[in-house]
Amino acid sequence: MTAIRLAAADRFRAAVEKGELASLEELFTPDIRFYSPVKFRPFEGREMVLGLFGVLLRTFEDFRYVGSYDGSCETSADGTEAPSAVLVFRATVGGKEIHGIDLLHVDEDGRIKEFTVMVRPQSAVEHLGKAVYAGLVADGLVPPLPEGR
Repeated sequence: MTAIRLAAADRFRAAVEKGELASLEELFTPDIRFYSPVKFRPFEGREMVLGLFGVLLRTFEDFRYVGSYDGSCETSADGTEAPSAVLVFRATVGGKEIHGIDLLHVDEDGRIKEFTVMVRPQSAVEHLGKAVYAGLVADGLVPPLPEGR
């Protein structure tokens, strides 16, 4: 299973670094769950997560992976232990430097079934959240907040 996990993480990393959104589709399970640092509930389903990645690829500046770790971890969805990879990244959003990790859980077919992102510092998280939300609204993936909120 380690080879499957490594292949999925390597393929994911290459697609993101090249900005190839279409290559991500085959890497995600249809029911993928994406846990964001700025939203309590996960984004769910391949279509929504691909839309989110479209926004992320436009939002991050100077995005680069700087390290990786492999192992296994309990998933959030069902509590089972799954092969996992952690990809460490650095990026900039609106002039704010972000440090973060992508935690990928892989299924038995070598596709990503759960994805968790953690970033720091807090000020960058807030800035990232606003930029991503604006992109999601612009792409019609989420409704705008009512006026005054």
